[in-house]
Amino acid sequence: MVDLLVMTGESAIPLLDLKAQYATIRDEIGAAIDRVLESQRFILGPEVENLEREIAAYCRCAYGIGVSSGTDALLVALMAIDLKPGDEVITTPYSFFATAGEIARLGAKPVFVDIDRQTYNIDPAEIEAKISTRTRAIIPVHLFGQMADMPAIRGIASRRNLYLIEDAAQAIGAELNGERAGSIGHLSCLSFFPSKNLGGYGDGGMVTTNDKDLADRVRVLRSHGFRKKYDNELLGGNFRLDELQAAVLRVKLKYLDNWTEGRRRNAALYRESLAEAAFVELPFETPNSRHIYNQFVIRSSRRDELMAQLKDRGIGCEVYYPIALHLQTCFKDLAYRPGDFPVSEAAAKQSLALPIYPELTPEMIRTVVQTISDCFD
Repeated sequence: MVDLLVMTGESAIPLLDLKAQYATIRDEIGAAIDRVLESQRFILGPEVENLEREIAAYCRCAYGIGVSSGTDALLVALMAIDLKPGDEVITTPYSFFATAGEIARLGAKPVFVDIDRQTYNIDPAEIEAKISTRTRAIIPVHLFGQMADMPAIRGIASRRNLYLIEDAAQAIGAELNGERAGSIGHLSCLSFFPSKNLGGYGDGGMVTTNDKDLADRVRVLRSHGFRKKYDNELLGGNFRLDELQAAVLRVKLKYLDNWTEGRRRNAALYRESLAEAAFVELPFETPNSRHIYNQFVIRSSRRDELMAQLKDRGIGCEVYYPIALHLQTCFKDLAYRPGDFPVSEAAAKQSLALPIYPELTPEMIRTVVQTISDCFD
C-alpha cells in the first residue's frame, strides 16, 4: 500500500519530515550503503537475507520474503494462493487502491464490505453475508496503523475455509491482544514506501508467513518462477527487493520501536490538547491494542474548511482517501453506486491526517492544535 509523501520544505510544519529522521542516522546509512557498494552484490544477497530474518522475527512469524513494493507483496501473495479469473476476494472499499487493484489485476473480483466507523477497518459483522462459492480469500487492511478485528476475521476465514491475507502495509509493529500484525494471516503484506513507519529510500515490501510451503512459493514467484536458473516452474515475475534498500531498512529497523513510541507520545499530546475541541473527532484506539499511528486521522463535518486553514498557515495535512474504492472509475463494471457503503463514503468526506512523525516537538503540535481551535472558534 503506497500513500502520498509530503517532504520538508513545502510547509512550516510538514505532514512528514524525512530529513529530520535522516539527520539522526546519516552515518549509519552511509556505512550500510558503502557496504553494499563494496560488495557489488545488488540483487538478493546477504542484506536481503538478513533483513528477511529480522523482519520475520520482528513480526513474530517464521518467514519473510523481500519483494519490490507493498503492491507487489499483495500481487505475489495472491499469485501464491493461485487466485484465478472469476474468483472473489473480500476486502474493504476504504484503503489505498492496490488492496483491490491487485485482485482485479489477476482477473478476480474484489467484493467490498463496509468499514467500522471507529477504526476505519473492515467490519467483521458484514463479511459472512458477502461470501459466495467463488470466494477464495479475505484481505483485511490494518489502516492508519491499527489492526483490524483479527480474532473475528480469522474465525470467519477458518470456518469457511478461506485464505486470510493481511494488508499490513501501514501497520508494522501494531498489535492486538498480544498478536502482532503480519503474523496472523496465511500471508501478510508489508510496505517499505518512504512514508511508512519503516520506510526505505525507494520502493520495497515484504511478504510474511508461518507457512513453509507458501513461503517457498512466494520466493519462486518473485524471481520469474524459477528455483533453478532458466528452469521456470511457475509463471512468476520480477518482484525482488534490492540489496541497497535492504541495507537501509536494516539500519532503520533498529530504531523502529523508538520512533513508534514517539508517534504514540505525539498522539497522546494531540488527544490531551484536543479533548475539548468542538467539531473534531479523535482517532479511536481498540482496547488491548498497540496503535502505531502511521497516520493520525481526525474527523470533522467541516473537514475541507479546516484543511484549507491548516495549509494556509503552513501546516501539512492530507486526505486519505477521498474516493472510496467502489466508486473508482476503473471499477465501474462492478456496478456499485454511491450509498452502497455509507460508512466508507462518510470517512472519505470527513477524515483528515495531521502531522504525527516522531520528530515533531510539543511546540509544533500546539501550533497545529491552536490552528484547529482558531478555525472552529
